[in-house]
Amino acid sequence: MVDRESMSPFKLGLGVLWPAFWTALPMKLALALLFMAMGSLHLETKLGVAFLLVLISPVSVFAYFVLTLAMDVHLGEGLGLPFLFLLSIPIDIWALGVVARTLFLERLRVEPPDSLGMALWVRCAVTGAIYVPILWFIVGQTTDLARGIALAIFESDLLKHVPVAERISLELTFWGSVSTAVLVVLVWVGFTIIGRFVRALANRSRPASENYQALISRWDLMRVPHDQPLMLGGFTAAGAVLGVLFWVFLPVSTPHPHECCKPADEKAEGPLDPQRVLGKAEKVIKDSEVRIASFEKRVEEEKDKGGKDKAAVKESVPKEAKSQPDAKSVPQKPKP
Repeated sequence: MVDRESMSPFKLGLGVLWPAFWTALPMKLALALLFMAMGSLHLETKLGVAFLLVLISPVSVFAYFVLTLAMDVHLGEGLGLPFLFLLSIPIDIWALGVVARTLFLERLRVEPPDSLGMALWVRCAVTGAIYVPILWFIVGQTTDLARGIALAIFESDLLKHVPVAERISLELTFWGSVSTAVLVVLVWVGFTIIGRFVRALANRSRPASENYQALISRWDLMRVPHDQPLMLGGFTAAGAVLGVLFWVFLPVSTPHPHECCKPADEKAEGPLDPQRVLGKAEKVIKDSEVRIASFEKRVEEEKDKGGKDKAAVKESVPKEAKSQPDAKSVPQKPKP
């Protein structure tokens, strides 16, 4: 009881949500990759925020639908993203149950109540549906306000002549620091709210009668399944099914040419026939000889025609010269 009272609500909330996040992460990643291979999940430019909402779905499973429908926030396209949130519900309930039972026995020294995972998941989901949209709105408005203030400061006469590179760095540092500080404070408040729910459930539980060593042994035995071959077979079968589905749907996401740009179908050529190749080569050579001969004949005809034209020009020039009167023989008028 003393340890429970000494832990702050923030530590209690962080001690439940953070281990639950890592416990459920591999299964959620497998589902996310499967939906991406199927082509039903397309995340937009806010990739970090969208994937963060997927991974912390104990508090965002309802918040995603609130942000999408009420606040018109587009985190991605396709039916894969809402299905991923819905399929994460049993995974989160299981992860919260495992982590919370460990916390209750090891740190709080109380008996974990029945259906602890379901109780925590309901509280986390309802809190996230209310608090995550508020966090989104406050951080967005704070970022816009900080950007406007930074722009007004650097548009003033005092800092108007700051170089572009330094100005971008200073603006980013200014509004980024303000937005980060507000986000950290709001996340701390969110963990504190979840921690208060955990403390309320712990206060209702009865103290554990075993000593610390017995509690640790009990906690270790809780992690060992009663039917180990069944659990191993179940995990192996689930992994095999996901792997087969992944490779079946993967070609959907591979690049392929559009229907209007498909290359023409070309038939494969048969085996090489030497006689046919030699026949084609001889025919090409004969055609080339005929073309060369006709070209030479045409060139000679043009030369002969050009010589005759030059001779005719030479004969016509003296006749024209004789027909024209000489400038010296023309009588000149007397000058007045």
